[in-house]
Amino acid sequence: MPKHLLRPQGDFPPAGLIRRLAAAFYDFLLCLALLIVVTFAYKLILMGFYGETRLKQLSDSGALDGDPLLSTLLVLSLFGFFGKFWTHSGQTLGMQVWGIRIENTDGTAISLWQALLRFLVAIASWLCLGLGFFWVLWDKQKRSWHDIYSSSRTVQLPKNTHKTKQ
Repeated sequence: MPKHLLRPQGDFPPAGLIRRLAAAFYDFLLCLALLIVVTFAYKLILMGFYGETRLKQLSDSGALDGDPLLSTLLVLSLFGFFGKFWTHSGQTLGMQVWGIRIENTDGTAISLWQALLRFLVAIASWLCLGLGFFWVLWDKQKRSWHDIYSSSRTVQLPKNTHKTKQ
């Protein structure tokens, strides 16, 4: 599949840590809402299969705690959220607000494989108490762990990228 160029094009500076964390917090709130909706839909489907009474009994007994199917659906939903945005526009909604973008060094959108690598390494970064994100403070090119391992970069876009045509 050919790579598509992201707009606007240019040699943009790497995004700083504060912008990255602000965008991540914004996306965290959106992802929290996504997880709530997916869990609600899953529970409604379970209720359709088991009935309300039986589902309550299963829930009260702890049989639904740590449900592997629900956990899988939640992880896939999160990857779907990030993967879609990163591979098409290079920006999640939080990144759009904070004016940053994920791209390859040639200005093209990242591939689905790169998005998967970014997603998995970003999880590892958070599990290491955010060290993978704070890595931008030491890296000469201001790359996070997920930038490095996915062979992509996070750039700060100029403020005038949303000009309207007159």
